Amino acid sequence: MKITGIEAIPFAIPYRKPLRFASGEVHAAEHVLVRVHTDDGVVGVAEAPPRPFTYGETQAGVAAVIEKIFAPQLVGLSLLERETMAARLARTVGNPAAKAAIDMAVWDALGRTLDVQVTELLGGYTDRMRVSHMLGFDEPAAMVAEAERMRAGHGITTFKVKVGRRPVALDTAVVRALRDGLGDDVELYVDGNRGWTAAESAVAMKEMADLGLLFAEELCPADDVLGRRWLVSQLDVPFIADESAVTPADVTREVLAGSATAVSVKTARTGFTRSQRVHHLAEGLGLEVVMGNQIDGQLGSVCTVAFGAAYRLTSRRAGELSNFLDMSDDLLTEPLDIRDGELAIRPGAGLGVDIDPAKLEHYRQDA
Repeated sequence: MKITGIEAIPFAIPYRKPLRFASGEVHAAEHVLVRVHTDDGVVGVAEAPPRPFTYGETQAGVAAVIEKIFAPQLVGLSLLERETMAARLARTVGNPAAKAAIDMAVWDALGRTLDVQVTELLGGYTDRMRVSHMLGFDEPAAMVAEAERMRAGHGITTFKVKVGRRPVALDTAVVRALRDGLGDDVELYVDGNRGWTAAESAVAMKEMADLGLLFAEELCPADDVLGRRWLVSQLDVPFIADESAVTPADVTREVLAGSATAVSVKTARTGFTRSQRVHHLAEGLGLEVVMGNQIDGQLGSVCTVAFGAAYRLTSRRAGELSNFLDMSDDLLTEPLDIRDGELAIRPGAGLGVDIDPAKLEHYRQDA
């Protein structure tokens, strides 16, 4: 079970339409496929989705740091030496998606070696999660139409609405249109990606007070310390810390400061090992937890549902598991299928997925 090599393969798959939100805009999934090889001939896989406008990583940077820095430090270690791996990766500052992908590929390789599903290794609470679909910036009618398609085609009844534009009325009108168009039997919550000020956020939330929102996420910047604390203190819905609370220490800081009352766990930036620590901390603090999405492809979504389904707390709420539907293609041999508003873990050892070699050859960027 020793690691003999780690590959980082950049690939790019266009989105069906540009995805727009307050912190950036993307036209293609320019991700990195990570493969961890062992001396038993097992290969574990995971996906690193760089987000330069949030964490500063680029596709080229992820591939370079894995191949030049991380791989030499980890080759020779056993798949079970995760604490040693984490300590060595921690020597290098930042690079959350690169570190997370290596960690998840190691877990996948371990599951394949032991012939056990990753979800079972993590906790094994259930085998599926309800799905939340993200709605990016658009006109109200277009966003309502997209939500209706998702409900009709996939049974999805929870929607995360991207907000954070100016004037605030642009977004409050969208959320109201969604509530009016979809009715009261759907769950709606908003994510500002730090686009509003604390004052703008307070105005917006008052305007939407009658819409039955589930959560509010990262409406204003965390470094507006007093403003955010003031905002959270007056909200009557949980305030989710996302990019402001990546590590357990971040979560502790934001919650104890009164700047958050819930947390988003994204395996794409904390892998399985660090996500466990965030989960356990949230459980101990009594926080709501949402499984978030870093605009992952199907492989990243498999990782999210594998972790989210493993625990009671993370499986209570709908997870953000559908962004792969915005991609024009993917790398898996068997595409994911959201049915009746749920996504199930894949059968088989590890993550239960295989990469289609022809598709990888077609989309890879280093050939």
